[in-house]
Amino acid sequence: MQVRSVLPIRTAKLGNITAAMLGCLLGIFLIADPDRSTAAIGTLAGIFLIVSGAFRIAGYFSKDLYRLAFQFDLPLGILLLLLGTVLLFRPQDLLRFLCIALGLYVTADGMFRLQTAVEAKRFGIPRWWAIFAAAAVTGIFGIVLLINPASSVRVLTRLLGITILAESVMNLITLLLTVKIVHNQKPDIIDTQGYETKGES
Repeated sequence: MQVRSVLPIRTAKLGNITAAMLGCLLGIFLIADPDRSTAAIGTLAGIFLIVSGAFRIAGYFSKDLYRLAFQFDLPLGILLLLLGTVLLFRPQDLLRFLCIALGLYVTADGMFRLQTAVEAKRFGIPRWWAIFAAAAVTGIFGIVLLINPASSVRVLTRLLGITILAESVMNLITLLLTVKIVHNQKPDIIDTQGYETKGES
C-alpha cells in the first residue's frame, strides 16, 4: 500500500503557522501604533485575511492525521478571502465594518475551537486545555469587538489589534498541539483499491 505524501500537510501547517505569526505582528502593530490611517489599516488587514484564508483552505484539504485543526477551515477560509478582498480594494473608511465582520468571524472561530479542544481531549492530547482556554479568551474578545464599545478610532484600532493577536495565538496553539506530520501515514481506506473492490462485491 502506498503511503501518503506529507507535502500537503507540511505546506498547510507551515503556511498557517506563518499566517498566525504575521497575525501576531499585525496585532502588535495595531496596538502599538493605533494612529495609522484607516486606509493603511484596511490594506494591511486585507492582505493578512487573504493570506490566512488561502492557507486555511489548503489546511482543510491536506488531510492531517487527527483532522482537528482544519475541520472547519473551508467555510472560514472562504469567509476570510471574501473579507480580505473587500478590504484590499476598499480600505478607506472601513474600520467599523472590519471590526463587526472580524468580530463575527473571531467569535465563530473561537466557538469552533472550543469543540476542537473537546475532541482533542477525546484523542488523548494532554494540553487540550490550552486550546480551550485560548478559544474562550479569543471568543470573548470577538464578542467585545462585535459589540463595539469604543468611542474613538484610536481605542477601536487597539481593540482590533488585541483581537487579531488573540486569534493568531489561538491558531498557533491549535496548530502546534494537534497537527501531526506522520511520514509513513497510509491513505484513507476510502481512497484504497481494497475499499473499492469491497464495495463492488
